[in-house]
This record gives sequence, structure tokens and C-alpha cells, in this order.
Amino acid sequence: MTGPDMGTTQVRLAYGENGLSVELPTARTTVVEPVWTPGAPDQRAVLREALHNPVAGPPLREIARRGQKVAISMCDGTRAQPRHLMIPAVLAELDGIIDLDDVVILVATGTHRGNTEAEIRAMLGDEVVDAVHVLNHDAREPSSLVDLGSHGDGVPVWLNRHWVEADLRITTGFVEPHFFAGFSGGPKLVAPGLAGLDTVLTLHDARRIGHPQATWAVCEGNPVHDDIRAVVGAVGGVHFGLDVVLNREQTIVEAFGGELFAMHAAAREAAKRLAMVPVPGRFDVVVTTNSGYPLDQNLYQSVKGMSAAATVVRDGGTIVCAAECRDGFPNHGSYREVLESAPSPRALLDAIAARPETLPDQWQVQVQAKVQVQARVVMHTSYLSDHALEAAHLEQTADVAATVEEALAAAGKDARVCVLPEGPQTIPYVQPA
Repeated sequence: MTGPDMGTTQVRLAYGENGLSVELPTARTTVVEPVWTPGAPDQRAVLREALHNPVAGPPLREIARRGQKVAISMCDGTRAQPRHLMIPAVLAELDGIIDLDDVVILVATGTHRGNTEAEIRAMLGDEVVDAVHVLNHDAREPSSLVDLGSHGDGVPVWLNRHWVEADLRITTGFVEPHFFAGFSGGPKLVAPGLAGLDTVLTLHDARRIGHPQATWAVCEGNPVHDDIRAVVGAVGGVHFGLDVVLNREQTIVEAFGGELFAMHAAAREAAKRLAMVPVPGRFDVVVTTNSGYPLDQNLYQSVKGMSAAATVVRDGGTIVCAAECRDGFPNHGSYREVLESAPSPRALLDAIAARPETLPDQWQVQVQAKVQVQARVVMHTSYLSDHALEAAHLEQTADVAATVEEALAAAGKDARVCVLPEGPQTIPYVQPA
């Protein structure tokens, strides 16, 4: 298929920390990448500007008052947020007004595992960790949560006690399209980030996850995102939000600050311009990633890469997903248990739809199973065995290029492959005729 009359193109996939190069047939390959935008030359200056000149509402320094208790929410270690720049920028704005003893930085883990001290130091730097109290949110520890009643569409709201009791609540995150919440960042740094397990399970129930509007780049009218916003309001909202948009090098392109929802809407528009790319039609084969480290640490997170590919793969086509998975499935949480609880992706969807209660992590399984009903999914990992993936209804390949070649040959002479080297940092969509 790649003889002398058909050259090959080398494509660099985001994979782990070092990347992965594959040779694909030039004439049959369409590469879809984020719109390249260089990082701001002065990353700290961009953050200061967002803090001083917010999208809406007053600057952070004008909101802060002496004696206030402050809670700052940040992403956990599975996200590429530049915490080492964002958190010091926020603390600098509070300097001289807020005593650092009155500040707590909350790692918005949602239902993920807490980050170790070494991981937190790597994320924030020793200077911040030694000066400010940093805590992992724990969705499963009742004593760390406050019951705020029911909000939105019947969501029982439990939120982190430090967050609820703070006088000044600040979110920090980064914005990119999200496979069922529309976009990351903004209100997600409160829910599911700082929410209790019951809240998270309700936000991720089968009805919401299965809704056609619970998808990439849709927020209003998306039942997941609509209720996330309702949860944020349960405690009186967020006083100031700071979000960034990143390029493929994970450097800051733009920063947005101010009133949470206005700030997030502006950041979403910027992320959409960078990340959403039209294609003329669906493809027989789609090669995807999970954007490399830290986003491809486990199979659970890699469902996002599969979901991005599913937007443009034809029914019955093949998705090849390259994700390092150094943290396995992972071995914490219920994802693997739910994934292995039924004999096929279709059976998983049926079981989830019939289940009266939401199990932890079933939402990821639901999205994955939906993709697998649509297309064959083949993984390339460095840490998961063929046997382990088989139990998860997935195949494994040691050679991405060879698997693509085989899939194209089986699909016919007109078959084409689409490559998403940055995985879910680029969301292709079929452009209407």
C-alpha cells in the first residue's frame, strides 16, 4: 500500500513525555491539529493582565479584604494546568491584604486519587508549598463536606468544607473542549472538582451522560454543564475565576479573569478558535492520542481521545488510540471493575441504562462503550498488557502504522485515515455541506 508511487508522511503523536513517530501513507492521510498559536512571550504578564483587567467584574485585588479566609481551587495532576505560574500570580495579587495563613489551595480531584506531596511540589514549586496550606479534596470523606441541599435538576449538593466556609473563593483552571461537559475549566473547578461523591454521581448519571447535548463544546442546554453551574451557585458562587488557554506545548496563549461565567464564556470562545477544526466527511480510520503526558497517564483519561476520534470516524470504522497509560487503568476507582462487568460494549450500555443507581466511574465506561459500539478501538500503550486490554473489550497494537495499513486495506482503495496528533486538544467536526 505504501509502494514507490505512494509516499509516506511521518506524523509525531503526543505520547507520554517523549512522543511517538509513525509513518502513514501521504495520499490517504489527513492530519488535524490545533490552530498553532505561539505562547505569550511573557507568561506571567498575561496572567497579571487578566487579574488586573478582568472580562467582567472588579479586579481580584479590589475584591480581597483584610481578615478574609481564602480558598483557591486548582486542577489535579491529570491536567496540564500551569499551576506553577497561575497560583503565584493569584497569591501576588493577595499580597499585603491576605495573610498566607488564611489561604488554602484545594486540589480539585473530583473522584480521582489525591496527589502525593512530591506531585504537589512538582506542580506548584517548593516556595508555594512551604508557604501555603495545600489540601487534596476527598469526595468520599463525609467530614470534609457540607450538605447544601438540592439544586438544579435534583442534584444533591455536597461541597468541600474549606470551599464553603471561605470568604473569598477563587478558581484557577484551563479551558479546552470536554467530551461530555462541553468545556473544561471555569465551574468544573467547583463541580465535580470539589464536590462530594453523591453530587458527582448525579452529575454523571446515565441519563445526563447519554443526552445528545452532553458532548464536545456544548454548554448551554447540556444537562451536565447546566447542573454544574447550578451547583456552583449553591454556595453563593465564585468570587473570581482565572482560566487560561494553552497551545500544544502547554504554554499560555491567552488568560481570562473575572466573574466566573463571563470569564469562562470568553475563554471558551478562544479555545474553540484554537481547538475545533472542520473536516469534509467521516474517515475509515482515525488515529488519536490523549495529548501526551500528563493527560495520557491512564486508560480512564484516554477515553477522551477515543471520543474525539469518534466525532469523525465512520460507523464500523477503526480508531487507533496511542496513550502511554503509565498509571494503568488506573488501579484506584471503579472504572476497571465496571468496564469488566459485562461481556461486550453493547452489554455495558444496556447494564448502565438499566441500573437504578450510578456507580463511580460508570460515566467513563458509558462513553467508551458508546464509542466501541460505533467503531473498533485498538490501543497502543506502554504499560498495559494485551490481556488486560482484552478484558476491557479493547485490542492492542505494538505498531500503529501497521495497524492503520491493515485497516485501510480492509476498508478498500478509497479508504482514508485522519490523525489527531494532539488527541482531544483538537476536536474535528464534519462540516455541513
